[in-house]
Amino acid sequence: MRRTLLLALAVGLTACADQQPKRETGPVDNMPLSLIPQPAQLQRTPGRFKLDATATITVTPGDTAAKHVAAQLQSWVRQARGITLAIVEGKSKSGGISLSTSAAIKGREAYTLDVDGKGVRIAANDETGLFYGAVTYWQLLTDPAAQGGVPGVHIVDAPRFEWRGLMLDSSRHFQSVSEIEHLLDQMAMHKLNTFHWHLTDDQGWRLQIDKYPKLTETGACRKAIGPDVALTGGEDKPYCGFYTQDEAKQIVAYAAERHITVVPEIEMPGHAQAAVASYPKLGNGKKLAVSGDWGVNTALFNTDDATFVVMQDVLDEVMAIFPSTYIHVGGDEAAKDEWEHSKAVQAKMKSLGITDEEKMQGWFVARIGDYLDKHGRRLIGWDEILDGKVPATATVMSWRGTRGAIKAANAGHDVVMAPSPTLYLDQLQSTLPDEPPGRPSGQTLKTLYDFEPVPSDIAPDKADHVLGEQVTLFTEYQPNWYRIQHAIFPRIAAVAERTWSPKADWNGFIARLPAQMSRYRAAGIVPADSVYAVAIATEAAADDKARVTLSSQSGYGTIRYTTDGSAPTAQSTAYSAPFDVALPTTVRANAFAGGFGLAGPRDRAIDAKSLLHRSSDELDTCGDKLVLRLEAANAVDGVRPVYKVDIMNTCWVWKGVRLDGRYGVDITVDRLPYNYALWKDAAGIVSRKARSAAGEIEVHQDTCDGPKLSTIPLAPAKDGRATLQGILPKREGTHDLCFVVTGKPGPKLWVIGDIQLR
Repeated sequence: MRRTLLLALAVGLTACADQQPKRETGPVDNMPLSLIPQPAQLQRTPGRFKLDATATITVTPGDTAAKHVAAQLQSWVRQARGITLAIVEGKSKSGGISLSTSAAIKGREAYTLDVDGKGVRIAANDETGLFYGAVTYWQLLTDPAAQGGVPGVHIVDAPRFEWRGLMLDSSRHFQSVSEIEHLLDQMAMHKLNTFHWHLTDDQGWRLQIDKYPKLTETGACRKAIGPDVALTGGEDKPYCGFYTQDEAKQIVAYAAERHITVVPEIEMPGHAQAAVASYPKLGNGKKLAVSGDWGVNTALFNTDDATFVVMQDVLDEVMAIFPSTYIHVGGDEAAKDEWEHSKAVQAKMKSLGITDEEKMQGWFVARIGDYLDKHGRRLIGWDEILDGKVPATATVMSWRGTRGAIKAANAGHDVVMAPSPTLYLDQLQSTLPDEPPGRPSGQTLKTLYDFEPVPSDIAPDKADHVLGEQVTLFTEYQPNWYRIQHAIFPRIAAVAERTWSPKADWNGFIARLPAQMSRYRAAGIVPADSVYAVAIATEAAADDKARVTLSSQSGYGTIRYTTDGSAPTAQSTAYSAPFDVALPTTVRANAFAGGFGLAGPRDRAIDAKSLLHRSSDELDTCGDKLVLRLEAANAVDGVRPVYKVDIMNTCWVWKGVRLDGRYGVDITVDRLPYNYALWKDAAGIVSRKARSAAGEIEVHQDTCDGPKLSTIPLAPAKDGRATLQGILPKREGTHDLCFVVTGKPGPKLWVIGDIQLR
């Protein structure tokens, strides 16, 4: 949907203005409305409509689309208010809800919504628009401002972009059908319309293909490593899962009921190890296992004609399941090592007059694209597909920043914006200590919201090639539904607003979000509250006290705190500036707005010992080549420990340590699996000379090459998490301390959990 739709919609509605129902006169209720996404046009009008069990949902006789949406709205009202509204055919009645289709409204997803003292009227050109109008009414109904009835509004609405999406990776970690359906429910209530389903990768082939059963018999299972062992119940039990074709069709149908298109992704020519492990003839002939390593594995589909026959057979079955116009073929991170060393591939390149392997990938993708074109489908792939000649109809999904989108759009290709790290949901949302594992690059909710989908470097006459944007969730660090919820919600609300609403309004969005968070919880969703949660920072102060600084990511609301261990309330002390507390003290804090807590309260116990303690989250890494937040490998009672580490350089810095009177250090360490496929990046791993096979932790003063204060053998922790002790020589003043692990990472990774000075 191009952006000219809103203009056409406005013109169409002006032409039929005389047909609009007359509204009840009276004062206009200006209490803010918590609608996400914000409608394109919203006018507050007099009146208020309070729904009760006597109301009906009226549809025009024979209007199948309206009747279908009426049944959906009936279900939502039942869940929200506990009443079942009757659905009747006939003329609109006062005191109820009416749904109708109208040719005067232009655009399949556009709608109008009017609320006044007489009732609710939703009109649209198509069932999809009616559905979105019903969603908006449901949001009004579940808004705190609607407790006395939904206030009067006149809404004229249509989306800014036609592609409003979310990608879920089911290869790294598998989700149940019911979990995916729950996600689709929430996508629909945000007016998102594209579910990009990542079904194959090095770590698992997740879709049943009848003609090639080994793709799931072999390709759907891998050796359980690290945290996955807790999911399988033992290292001897593989991590498995796939969707039958019937299950995939069920998901497609479930999505269609909610006006969501499912776009399947079958990776090629790279990220192919699960497929090649199933049928080695598709690769270089060598027998491989399905990969348990995250990163860039080097298994590649070969370029034999017989392999293309298999690919086409697979796509035939995929197209029979998924009616979407687009079929995603991946195309990213295809390491060309195997092609470079393959006589057959080199011979084919020579026969085709292709001079390098990147262009050979372009030929590969173009051949697949031609096949899809002949079957009435369109190829979409990650921006690496631009490295070769692809069909003019191919659409580019830009993940390596925005440069791929700029190049593609200016060349006349349609594009979908999905840049990493900004729109990648495996990036952590905050630096709070209770954030789960992931990539700690600091992609806050505001960072995501502020992303503009149309880069200024795209020529103005090419801007309409930007179809929209999507958020992307690769699931290396999301092994279960709880983690997936934390990664997606409420960030899904931000992408919904930026792809639907014509203008950004961060301050309005963050004020409307608390009501949406309540809707999540009512739907059984556990959202991340990172944007409102209070961070509690401490440092030593004079007179054996500690200075406490409170902050929140958004700055929205009023931070209130207690120092007696009680839960903060809307009447607790308001925070205005850093304050000192006597030791020991427990500080608890939360942000409040409208008398309600915006997040779960956070607390911190502060005593003399805690001021000399740092977790790995509070330390700096010595570099930022590949910093991750990783969890303990094995199941433990309660919450698993989580560690921040640069897996390319196992080294941490504690800045500004006052060493007067310090004589020792306790370091908690752990050993994690080093299951990373780093390809050429492996050359950048930092190795340090070790004195023993297990290695040591060296403590250096001021810099990592500065005076060595202590060497602590790691051998006592060879079986896993342990606390090691070291002696520190007498030092005075404030210094940085650098903690380095000797040796080289792999096949295990030493990590630091906590450091306690004595």
